[in-house]
Amino acid sequence: MRGCDELSAVVARVCADLGVSLYDLERMSGVVQVTVERAGGLDLDALAVVARALSAALDEAGDAVPDDHYELEVTTPGVERRLRRPAHFSAAVGGFVAVRTRPGVPGDRRVEGMLVASDDGGIVVTSGGAERRIGYDDVDRAHTVFDWRAALAGTGTPAGSEGSAGTATTRERATTS
Repeated sequence: MRGCDELSAVVARVCADLGVSLYDLERMSGVVQVTVERAGGLDLDALAVVARALSAALDEAGDAVPDDHYELEVTTPGVERRLRRPAHFSAAVGGFVAVRTRPGVPGDRRVEGMLVASDDGGIVVTSGGAERRIGYDDVDRAHTVFDWRAALAGTGTPAGSEGSAGTATTRERATTS
C-alpha cells in the first residue's frame, strides 16, 4: 500500500531528525497514532515538538495520509507498553508480559508470566512453572506488565522502559485540502 509506505517513511525521517525512536505507527479510522521514545523519556513539551514537526511534514508530503481529515496522536509507550511487533517482544525479554491469544488457539487464552524468549516465529512465556510457546500469528493482544510493588520499593523497572515514568500523549488535528 503506497500511502502506508510513504507515511512510514515520513514519520521515520522526522523522528530520526528529532533524535527520538519510532516505537510504533498505527492508522485507525481517522487517527494516525505515532508512538515514540527516547532514552531518559519524553515530557509533554518534547512530544509537542514531535507532533508539530510531524504535522508539518505530513502536510508537506500531501499523499502520505490519504484521508482529507485525520487526527495526529503522538504518544510514548509508557511502562505497560503494547507489544505488536517482533522487535517489541525482543526488547521485553526478561520482563513480565500479559498475552491474550486469538480464539481457537489451543491452551488458555490469557497467559501472564515472564517472557523468556523471542525469535522470528514467536515467543516463549514461563507461567506457573510451565513454558508456553506462542506464535506471533496466534497473539491477539500483548503488553508488558509493570511491577508496581517493586517500583514503590525502589527495585523495579519495566523491560525496555528506558527510564520512562509513565505515558504522555499529545494530539493535533490536521486537515489537508
